[in-house]
Amino acid sequence: MEITQVKVFPVHEDKLKAFASIVIDECFVVSDIKIIQGAEGLFVSMPSKKRKNGMFRDIAHPLNSETRKKIEDRIVAKYREVLAESGETPPGDLRAIREASENGADGAEPLAPREEDGSPWA
Repeated sequence: MEITQVKVFPVHEDKLKAFASIVIDECFVVSDIKIIQGAEGLFVSMPSKKRKNGMFRDIAHPLNSETRKKIEDRIVAKYREVLAESGETPPGDLRAIREASENGADGAEPLAPREEDGSPWA
């Protein structure tokens, strides 16, 4: 899989920092990806839909950590590039946050596989 295009659209809200879209292999687009400022820094949130019970469920998401990292790294790099072009400074460090979360070092349990497909990304 190759991410052939990344577009980032910064917003000036408290926690939501930008929307992003990616094109995979020049033939498949994923839109409405969010870059969010959390308590520990930046993170990428995949597009989701609110269910009848009030919970959110990802519409599209990577099936493994390697793919998630590749997507996150490309999106955050583009976000930093867009901010640099406008003279803004990006908040947080995504890699440190992701590693802490994956290892449970952020106080949360390490991500557990979903029952349906074994993916750690609910």
